[in-house]
Amino acid sequence: MITTGGNGSWSTIENLLEPIQLPKMVKVRQIQPHPPAVDVEAEIIRQIAEKNLLAPIKAGDTVAITCGSRGIANMPLAVKTMVRLIKEVGGDPFLVPAMGSHAGATAEGQTQMLIGMGYGEEEMGAPIRATMETVELDHTDDGLPVLCDKYAAEADHLVVMNRIKPHVCFRGPYESGLMKMFTIGLGKQKGANIAHSLGFGHMPHHIPDIGNKSIAKLNVLCAIGLIENAFHDTAVCKVLAKDEIAKEEPALLDQAKSFAAYLFFDQLDTLIIDEVGKNISGSGFDTNVVGRYHSEWVSGGPKIKRVVILDISKASKGNGNGIGMADFTTRRAVEKFDFAQTYPNTLTATLTGSVKIPMTLPNDLQAIKSCVKTSNLVDFADVTMVRIHNTLCLDEIEVSENLLPQIRDDARFEILSEPYEMVFDQDGNLF
Repeated sequence: MITTGGNGSWSTIENLLEPIQLPKMVKVRQIQPHPPAVDVEAEIIRQIAEKNLLAPIKAGDTVAITCGSRGIANMPLAVKTMVRLIKEVGGDPFLVPAMGSHAGATAEGQTQMLIGMGYGEEEMGAPIRATMETVELDHTDDGLPVLCDKYAAEADHLVVMNRIKPHVCFRGPYESGLMKMFTIGLGKQKGANIAHSLGFGHMPHHIPDIGNKSIAKLNVLCAIGLIENAFHDTAVCKVLAKDEIAKEEPALLDQAKSFAAYLFFDQLDTLIIDEVGKNISGSGFDTNVVGRYHSEWVSGGPKIKRVVILDISKASKGNGNGIGMADFTTRRAVEKFDFAQTYPNTLTATLTGSVKIPMTLPNDLQAIKSCVKTSNLVDFADVTMVRIHNTLCLDEIEVSENLLPQIRDDARFEILSEPYEMVFDQDGNLF
């Protein structure tokens, strides 16, 4: 519960914000890059057969398949396809949570996260085996321990799967993808802590150093990398043999960057983000889209004076990472913020800026008005404002009416509505 403390009253804040009139908004479509979707199941079957990648499996061999903490289009289908193919050749597949310190850094928390994301045994046809216990495989040339999930390390074979995309905290030849899954996902909390311990400036070196050692020591059957286009269709499904992973991932990362969605604005006064969450991005939202970062090792994106985050997604289960990069938030978001879910990942990653609680207002209306009030405008009516649902949803967005002259003749935009007033319920929250 938010209080004013002492003898303060919310009426003073309400009086400061009451005169501010919010602009009319217009629904528009951003024409993002749209490479065609691929048939993930067919691609996996074809490439597995072409490379004869399941040949090493003998009857009864255990096969660990990694599952991460992100909501990735077609990843459950990809996992289910691999489970079926492995069973067809006599293997015994099981799923391993490969998410570092996420889900409260507990085996139970990581199991429940996978079940909630559709990776339960009934859906996948294979059980989840979760532990935070790791096995030390080796050391890097710099002396860093190379750790791996105990069940994955002890399996007869390992299949690593992940989406390949730009990272939100650093730049390098390997960012979010397969090598990171070996280094951090399978490293569990201890491995993630080792990789992050010297800061994100070292991550471009730690990921390949640790990842290559892991690949050399583990019985890697294959790896599958998915790349999404701006509409969350799977545009690339690449099956890689063990010796292809390190060689081919950098080119796949470049391809992912060319497909990424972004906002077609260089500057804004206010950005409204309806929700953030771990299911959306490791940092709660894609910092590359918003131009707000909690790491000094990455930059770029639009210049936005004020950002307001209205809520934490249900799928994030109280993990409020990312909220600290906003200027304002709401009471309901703060009340959902679960410290036990959020802090283990932050303590592991060593970046604290994203979990600080920003200025908190009772409702959406006052939080948005606070952005306008603090935007240093001569006339508040001139505020340039954009509203997005989250950074995964950038095709249809809302823009303030005064941006129409800027976008009307821009082929990257399609105007979908006439200007309208934002509608709030009786509690001051957006419908």
